Amino acid sequence: MTMFHSMNTTASALTAQRLRMDVISSNMANVDSTRGKLVNGEWQPYKRKMVVLEPKDSHFSNFLNIAMGTGGKQSVGQGMKVSKIIEDQTPFKMVYDPEHPDANTDGYVAMPNVDPLREMVDLMSATRSYEANVTVFNASKGMMMKALEIGK
Repeated sequence: MTMFHSMNTTASALTAQRLRMDVISSNMANVDSTRGKLVNGEWQPYKRKMVVLEPKDSHFSNFLNIAMGTGGKQSVGQGMKVSKIIEDQTPFKMVYDPEHPDANTDGYVAMPNVDPLREMVDLMSATRSYEANVTVFNASKGMMMKALEIGK
């Protein structure tokens, strides 16, 4: 384990949480976008996007070697990464608005499947996680500075 391992791990979490906040911002910006994607000549509403996070080194063999003590890379985490950004498959909300240019023949408009309340809760979670990781990063930096002062 290197001296900067804790900082690298925390930095990966900061990057992942920042991307998560960006995706949530995109969802909130498109909460009323009825023309998100053109499919077969018809506009579909914007689909909510979600970030999938996973450990950087999530192979079973690594965990087994660490548990057995037989040459596993390290006994601590390697950080996290964004494995993919997926679209939420919940159905669109149908709103009655016959005056809307995207209304169907019955007067209903398909609205995005973005729930602002859920997005705000997710944003608060991502923000708190980001803040916690900044605190860990600063604590690691402080410990390294104190270690350097010992050598004086």
